Amino acid sequence: MKMIPATEGGYALLHEGVQAFADIESNGICIDVPYLNRTIKKTERRITRLERQLHSSKVFKVWKRMFGNKTNLSSGEQLGKVLFDEIGHKSPGLTKSGQHKTDEESLAKVKDPFVADYLNLIKLRGVLSKNLRGLLSEVTDGKIHSFFNLHTARTYRSSSERPNFQNQPIRDPDIGTLVRSCFIPRRGRKLVEADYSGIEVRVAACYHKDPRMIEYIVDTTKDMHRDMAMECYLLQESDVNKSIRYCGKNMFVFPQFYGSWWRDCSLHLWEAIHKMNLKTASGVPLLDHLRSKGIKKLGQVAVGEDPVKGTFAHHIMQVERHFWNVRFKQYSQWKKDWWQQYLDLGYLHTLTGFVCSGFMRKNEVINYPIQGSAFHCLLWSLIRIVRYELKRRKMKSLVIGQIHDSILGDVVPEEEAEFVHLVHHVMTVELPKVWRWLCVPLEIEVDVSPVDCSWAEKEEVSIPRL
Repeated sequence: MKMIPATEGGYALLHEGVQAFADIESNGICIDVPYLNRTIKKTERRITRLERQLHSSKVFKVWKRMFGNKTNLSSGEQLGKVLFDEIGHKSPGLTKSGQHKTDEESLAKVKDPFVADYLNLIKLRGVLSKNLRGLLSEVTDGKIHSFFNLHTARTYRSSSERPNFQNQPIRDPDIGTLVRSCFIPRRGRKLVEADYSGIEVRVAACYHKDPRMIEYIVDTTKDMHRDMAMECYLLQESDVNKSIRYCGKNMFVFPQFYGSWWRDCSLHLWEAIHKMNLKTASGVPLLDHLRSKGIKKLGQVAVGEDPVKGTFAHHIMQVERHFWNVRFKQYSQWKKDWWQQYLDLGYLHTLTGFVCSGFMRKNEVINYPIQGSAFHCLLWSLIRIVRYELKRRKMKSLVIGQIHDSILGDVVPEEEAEFVHLVHHVMTVELPKVWRWLCVPLEIEVDVSPVDCSWAEKEEVSIPRL
């Protein structure tokens, strides 16, 4: 796939986007260098302690006996043979090459203190080399000036490098706080992050125009993730809490949208019951609840076979069929038509004025134009804010970064209300007036850090009316 503009509007978006990115890169992002140096040293000490702890364990003695001088803590192949062939832990599965799976998700299933320490070590080594030291190597006069590119990502999104600002951890709360505490505003200012809410789902609806999906988006009393959590776990609405809704959203809805299927979804939903110790809103363990509904086991089967009736896997297979054949029937048909169009023509036009061409798998044909168009909503807004509105209003506040669906600002406290109102107006009011194909409303969420506080300390705020 190449970034090929098919319209004048597509070309203008790229041209002005590059100019806006140049302004953002020039502004730079402030780094708390003393904190960063302390954190690097602290992380190095934690890694050393973990290595010593691992070396003194019984598992490592087995490892050393098996491999001698070739023992390598970074070798997943060696670890698999130690844990599953020698010690006898149940293997989480095999790779295509026939080796035991030793990725983070697979190892998390192994209940062994050594494995927990090992995963922590790998995590800390990664954050030290990729994030902490990576940041320090790029600091100039207390700032980093990340590059933001528009020509490298096959998904039509932007990318970032030196350092990769878009790859700062957030999912792991401890690691996220560790790294994001390095990012601070200019003295006496605040960090303000404006984030599109569900932008890819909304843009997808503009492609397939499924009436049920649009209803979910427009009617704020409806909740797709809650409804699917109810179906997946056979619950009433009153029994769905935040954790269960999270599972419905991230282990069924979004995986289904991005091309996953019932086998993987059922496995992740079932494992979440144990990992997250899920209970209903009334306090009933979710496993007990499912047993009361006649579901006592997962029931995964070999590829190519349907699961046994009465198992959780069979239930999720039925949920998936209803999801695509009944609930989102028009969305399902659009995916078939969109794929056929690509097979017939060898290319596709996006709603934002670009051509997708070249070899693409089915999931890529469905997802790339949506992801690219969703990012282009942010890019158009960013151009408007950076190149026009901030300058026209003679504001001192700056845009210093972007991550696919969010804008990060370095904001003067006296301008906070105006800045927040500005980004909200541009991102949710002005953009739909220009791009008439946006057939659903857009929404943003805004987080703000206190004065002189880090990115890790941001909190959600309401959007002021001016």
